[in-house]
Amino acid sequence: MLQILRRWAKLMKGDIVALWFACRHPRTPRHAKLLAVLVVAYAFSPIDLIPDFIPVLGFVDDAILLPLGIWIVLKLIPAPVMAESRAQAQAWLDARKPKPQNVVAAAVVVLLWIVLAWLLWRWLTD
Repeated sequence: MLQILRRWAKLMKGDIVALWFACRHPRTPRHAKLLAVLVVAYAFSPIDLIPDFIPVLGFVDDAILLPLGIWIVLKLIPAPVMAESRAQAQAWLDARKPKPQNVVAAAVVVLLWIVLAWLLWRWLTD
């Protein structure tokens, strides 16, 4: 079972990198690019929307939301574009280049947490 999960995680990592390349591909439809940018930005963000230390919910984004987003985007991108993007991603991974990080997505997540904390504070103090 553990080997199956490791293989699945490796495939998902490859798909995230492939989606990163697909975001830049000129033949990727705009609606797919928009959703792909959101999924890739979140995947490469060093901060999770739901922190992992929260029991059960902490792994929802990693186990359900991110794979669901990847699956939806993969359905929206034409097969030839994904084939090219997967080839680029495999070359990237074979070269062992560092995983891109998205500081902007991390900042958005932190900002979202600050807004939610402020709204909770306002609700509790009124």
